[in-house]
Amino acid sequence: MEMKSLYLLIALAPLAGSIIAGLFGWAIGRRASHVVTIAGVAVSAVLSLKVLHAFLTGQAEVFNGPVYTWLTVAGYDFSVGFLVDSLTAMMLVVVTSVSLMVHIYTIGYMQEDPGYQRFFSYISLFTFSMLMLVMSNNFIQLFFGWEAVGLVSYLLIGFWFKRPTAIFANLKAFLVNRVGDFGFVLGIGMVLAYFGGSLNYSDVFAAAPALANKTIQLIPGMDWSLLTVTCILLFIGAMGKSAQFPLHVWLPDSMEGPTPISALIHAATMVTAGIFMVSRMSPLFELSDTALNVVMVAGSITALFMGFLGIVQNDIKRVVAYSTLSQLGYMTVALGASAYSVAMFHVMTHAFFKALLFLAAGSVIIGMHHDQDMRNMGGLRKYMPITWLTSLIGSLALIGTPFFSGFYSKDSIIEAVHASNLPAAGFAYFAVIAGVFVTAFYSFRLYFLVFHGKERWMEKHHAHHEHADDHDHHHGLGPKDKPHESPWVVTLPLVLLAIPSLLIGYFAIEPLLYGDFFKGVISVNHQLHPAMEEIAKDFHGATAMSIHALSSLPFWLAVAGVGTAWFFYMKAPSIPAAIQRTFSPINKLLENKYYLDEIYFAVFAKGSRALGTLFWKVGDILLIDGLLVNGTAKLVGWSAGWIRRLQTGFIYSYAMAMIIGVLGLMTAWFWPLIWR
Repeated sequence: MEMKSLYLLIALAPLAGSIIAGLFGWAIGRRASHVVTIAGVAVSAVLSLKVLHAFLTGQAEVFNGPVYTWLTVAGYDFSVGFLVDSLTAMMLVVVTSVSLMVHIYTIGYMQEDPGYQRFFSYISLFTFSMLMLVMSNNFIQLFFGWEAVGLVSYLLIGFWFKRPTAIFANLKAFLVNRVGDFGFVLGIGMVLAYFGGSLNYSDVFAAAPALANKTIQLIPGMDWSLLTVTCILLFIGAMGKSAQFPLHVWLPDSMEGPTPISALIHAATMVTAGIFMVSRMSPLFELSDTALNVVMVAGSITALFMGFLGIVQNDIKRVVAYSTLSQLGYMTVALGASAYSVAMFHVMTHAFFKALLFLAAGSVIIGMHHDQDMRNMGGLRKYMPITWLTSLIGSLALIGTPFFSGFYSKDSIIEAVHASNLPAAGFAYFAVIAGVFVTAFYSFRLYFLVFHGKERWMEKHHAHHEHADDHDHHHGLGPKDKPHESPWVVTLPLVLLAIPSLLIGYFAIEPLLYGDFFKGVISVNHQLHPAMEEIAKDFHGATAMSIHALSSLPFWLAVAGVGTAWFFYMKAPSIPAAIQRTFSPINKLLENKYYLDEIYFAVFAKGSRALGTLFWKVGDILLIDGLLVNGTAKLVGWSAGWIRRLQTGFIYSYAMAMIIGVLGLMTAWFWPLIWR
């Protein structure tokens, strides 16, 4: 098969399944709908593995070319084009494999849902959108994929559209991403205006070095570096999609969607788009230290402060959601340290263990009859052994346990930040080190509360169902119910995701970070940003790295986090309760998510509404309607009423007016002659 046809098939197979299930699902039924969508994603996954294998064995060549030109205007070509290199190949496998697991899992999770066919159509369309994004070779197609994943995430977060909370959540996600996308569009506009009139990556990257010292004046009299402005604007787009502070507020609320889409959005697709985009744009970001510092600071704040929020959550899905936010912060910090390959390595490992954790949480929710409150769980280990074991593997990978996948990528990020010479690196290093303890604490708080300890679901059932993850008729476990292991369509994806969560980091670290896998794809100026060269000096193989970690600070911080969680929630649950009472202002601050929602609502929602009211009442009602429209009409009416009095209908009145007029004309004519 010709390579262009192969790549088209990878992209279009999920789209075909989505269209069939979406338009004809009512006719072909539930079973055929999931068969056709899973088949489409499976085809993409198998072909993506073939492409990745070809790159790993050196048999594949980079493909960069147009597929379809859809608009030519004023000398500009806007086309659909593919750039398939090692970075693309890795992302293709991550997206399609995780998506395939989510598709299979959905059969069990959504089996009673009346929107079954619609859901399968949406998640396949989501997969297609993400594939178009990662395969693009130009900014226009990148933007198409960018907006398409945003649109489908809006549909999926609000999938249960009869619930007000779901509608609020999807609208919030949509609006916050519009803020980021506005910056992204401006960044693309800067590229089009200054980088030679082409939006193809290769042309833009070739033009960039010559523009390294070019300045522009956004404000008269102030010079700004063109590349700094462009990179920061592009990164604002990444801040929205990849949920970086302060545009992170939409991500926890996206839990209102069904659990499979939480896994798909949070693990392998939408939120990694920003990380992928900055890595792809490395030739631009390497030319601006200011932009890299901005990236690093945003990532540091997200990594640490979003982790704190995970500590106080009681909804099982929201704990995992905040861990996603924190891990995205880690990836962003790596981008700021010019360790793009490390960031993409963490994207890959995180995709597997985070999808595993979300799907395991969904399995727990099924077993608990759709109760999501961890305070109503406990002792599930003996009732749900597969979910327990896979969840433990995912948690150990998340906290960076040596020999687990997450360890290799997370520790590499910490080392890269430590080796960075940027001004922001000091704060970033503190944030990622402190984040290790925080991550271990909230991850194992969840693990112990759910799988160990007292079986709290046996007690009188509490009414903690604000975020029930299905229809209103689910009320959690009754007094006679017992939790149960999920069906095989749910547990099989858990097992299949647990394997790479355990192993893939060990085998992938050397080729991805210290081999030639990303050679010529990711650009790093090692003289100015030596972090990758520094950590390469200390790397002596995956096994040696794991053994050495046993005496390192991050490992012992992780152990301390796990130990603290065990002691607090298994041995002395009165301690966290006492801490909450003692530090109630801090606890309230965390429970209210730093009041950012309220601030945004007050400043932006209420502020923009007040501005709109001002324009409406002063501009529209007073000036336009009152003065211009109605005022003109009143002036004409008043003038007409006054002039109408002159129209008496009597001849002597008109004769008098004519005589006065003649006398006036004569006076005007003769007056200058009299006084000359």
